[in-house]
Amino acid sequence: MPGLLFGVYAWLAFIPSLVTAVLVTLIVPGLERRRRWISACARLPFWLTGIHARVRGLEKLPAGDCILVANHASYIDGVLAKAFLPPRFSYVIKGEMQNVPVAGFLLRRIGSKFVERFDASGSARDARHLMKAASAGESLAFFPEGTFVAEPGLGKFRAGAFSAAIKANIPIVPVVISGSRKILPAEAVLPRHGHLVIDVLDPIDSRDPAWSTSRKLAEQARQRILAVLDEPDLLADANKCGTT
Repeated sequence: MPGLLFGVYAWLAFIPSLVTAVLVTLIVPGLERRRRWISACARLPFWLTGIHARVRGLEKLPAGDCILVANHASYIDGVLAKAFLPPRFSYVIKGEMQNVPVAGFLLRRIGSKFVERFDASGSARDARHLMKAASAGESLAFFPEGTFVAEPGLGKFRAGAFSAAIKANIPIVPVVISGSRKILPAEAVLPRHGHLVIDVLDPIDSRDPAWSTSRKLAEQARQRILAVLDEPDLLADANKCGTT
């Protein structure tokens, strides 16, 4: 019963944040101002529910342009990142979110980028747009797994973030989100109480010859995230299954 009551309260606590965010995106002029206000709105439900989020390593974020890549384990990951990481990042979101009422509008108003996952021509077009945005000086944030599953672990990284970093000659910053899967796992409807940690890791120089391809750069970022994340490597498990 306490868990049920907390879950219902958590959703109710999200309502004032959502309403305020909609009003902000309608009224506040300027993208940077809207992003700062939306970051404050995103922090509100965590404060109201007593879910503490600890952020470590913010000083490691480059002052200049960069691309942030984080593991993805829950629906709250995007809200969490928006709440507690600097507001300057444009988040790269799966294209289906454009059609979600309210959420699609909010995401567009804070400069999010949408990518097609299932149509090859659309995916190629969106990849070109991301490379152009990164080269023009936008700092982007990706969940390079593309989605999340119920099974704990880190999945395969898509190439888009890493191709854009190489093209723009800007660093990749791995970020580890811990605790979100326990608070709102894939199969759950009601959130649970818990604690969250965001670890910003050392940047990876995309100009380093050791990471000359997007595949090599992606694998380096994966390994750095795995070294901190308390979850298994799903690719290693898949490889084991394939050899048995």
